[in-house]
Amino acid sequence: MNPTLFPWMIAVPLGVSPLVYLAGRLGSHKMELNGRSIFVRGLALLALLVTWALFVLSWMEFTARNEKLLFNLESIWLNADGLSFLLAAMVLGLGTFVVLFSGPYIAGEVGEEKYYAMLLAIVGIMIGLGCANDLFNLWMWFEAMAVSSYLLVAFYRERSASLEAGMKYLVQSATGSVLVLLGIALVLGNAGTLDMDKIRAMVSSESAAPFGLLLAGALFVIGFGVKVAFVPLHTWLPDAHSQAPSGISAMLSGVVIEAGLVAMLRALSTLGGFSISWGTLLLAFGALNMFFGNLMALRQTQVKRMLAYSSLSHIGYILIGLGIALFNGNPAGAQGAAFHLFNHMVMKGLAFLAAGAFLFALLDKSGIHRPLEVKDLAGGARKYPLAALALSIALLALGGLPPLAGFMSKWQIFVAGFQGSNAWLMGLVIFAALNSVLSLAYYAPLVNMLYRRNMGEVVERGAPIPLAMNIPLVVFALAIVVIGLWPSLMNWLTEPAAQAFLVMFGK
Repeated sequence: MNPTLFPWMIAVPLGVSPLVYLAGRLGSHKMELNGRSIFVRGLALLALLVTWALFVLSWMEFTARNEKLLFNLESIWLNADGLSFLLAAMVLGLGTFVVLFSGPYIAGEVGEEKYYAMLLAIVGIMIGLGCANDLFNLWMWFEAMAVSSYLLVAFYRERSASLEAGMKYLVQSATGSVLVLLGIALVLGNAGTLDMDKIRAMVSSESAAPFGLLLAGALFVIGFGVKVAFVPLHTWLPDAHSQAPSGISAMLSGVVIEAGLVAMLRALSTLGGFSISWGTLLLAFGALNMFFGNLMALRQTQVKRMLAYSSLSHIGYILIGLGIALFNGNPAGAQGAAFHLFNHMVMKGLAFLAAGAFLFALLDKSGIHRPLEVKDLAGGARKYPLAALALSIALLALGGLPPLAGFMSKWQIFVAGFQGSNAWLMGLVIFAALNSVLSLAYYAPLVNMLYRRNMGEVVERGAPIPLAMNIPLVVFALAIVVIGLWPSLMNWLTEPAAQAFLVMFGK
């Protein structure tokens, strides 16, 4: 029996996207332009609220059935499991507040209607990617996400740095997509099908999986690894994050990278015979990402580039949690990774939105188009106490200070590593804990800069931060504190996601 609601979570944002664009093209004089700006933003927000209602109803259906939801759109088969719902919740949560935040931030910009249209499109695309059930459709969703996110990265097309960042992102994403497609061709040649369930059944029935499938797995790791920002495939990330509008920077770091990780896990799970090898590989990349990301963030003077490099580090924690689960079958590692996946969305979303609020008030409103430097925030808490507090909470949570959300998910991953009584895993957990302390070496000076006694010249002449920007900051800051104090509140979402991950890999 096909459920009727979950497909609409994909169809509503994708269907409303062109309507938003067309509505934004109506009118020409100033009054009409101001009016349509409010209209397209409101239409985008309404579409996301409808999608939220569909999410709640679909979740109720999922929990009532206690099994994944299978459905098809013509010849395209999709399935929604716990991992699908985790990604959908993250995409909808961050996407909704980015639309709200972007009202004053994007108002009056050339191509404003394209911004909201593509933002809606990428929300629907990522929800679709999370429930793809065959490799070719997974690649199609992945490629659509790459194209739509490229258009958002290069939104400021009149700025050379933005175009350069967009071009770098496009070229590297296209290269990764080609490698993924080659891997899919190898799977088809060896398995004779692209249906994920059938490939898993074929691999499990073989005494030794064909070498071609192992090669396909390597291509998947490299191809999807570009989007996930595996070191050394990450070089697009700092430029894209720093040059994109701040709301899009939050989306890139908070959900686009994570959607790429989900796509990679879906593809690798079809080659379940190598699950221990994939677990070891994820642990290795996790350690490398964590250490390299922290070292690069230490030397940054631009706020958004610093946050971009810290994303490499946090992807490392997620990879370590997943690697622990694959290496020793410990479900706590998978749940910790799912928990940190969600927390990273909230923490990094808040960090980029708070930085964007400062960028808007201190530079953009004055007609200054340059990156926000750490020194620009000197004494910012005296004039912008709410934004400064929100940014501080995000940074301290990212650094793993208790009792904030970031500490709780990291702690769950660390405990899972020690439970296996494996010396290598325990050493890796200690290494990860030391890296968490190391990250405070660049988070703490930024917080200290905000609370300096004397305001800098940039802060003194800064404009007010609009209410529409402050609302997401308050909501995300409260979420970080509440989740940190009561981490069990997220079990309803992280436990099914961890279970779906383990089932995919036959654990």
